[in-house]
Amino acid sequence: QLQLVESGGALVPPGGSLRVSCAASGFTLDYYAIAWFRQAPGKEREGVSCIGPNGRSTVYADSVKGRFTISRDNAKNTVYLQMNMLQPEDTAVYSCAAWGLGCTYYSGSYYSMDYRGKGTLVTVSS
Repeated sequence: QLQLVESGGALVPPGGSLRVSCAASGFTLDYYAIAWFRQAPGKEREGVSCIGPNGRSTVYADSVKGRFTISRDNAKNTVYLQMNMLQPEDTAVYSCAAWGLGCTYYSGSYYSMDYRGKGTLVTVSS
């Protein structure tokens, strides 16, 4: 079965850190750009970050720049999103997605992605 599975979502206090993971099964991530999206209750889905197939190119939304870091380990077929200095407005379901078209236009392309995970919930609250 070809799928992406996110994990690592949790409840964290404001100012805390968390790393979420996106693991692929049934296919290799080597040739795909991987993007993270998030959707908070009552809000539109937002592109958070994207990493190119070789890991050299990364893109971040202005809202997370300087706080979040995306990385990938192709040997483990997994992509990570390290989130630091979390704030309540970061509360959302975080989903990963994969496609072969790079990161330039990832932000508005969630439904065009080749593979999409179901998401993991990150709650930032005291």
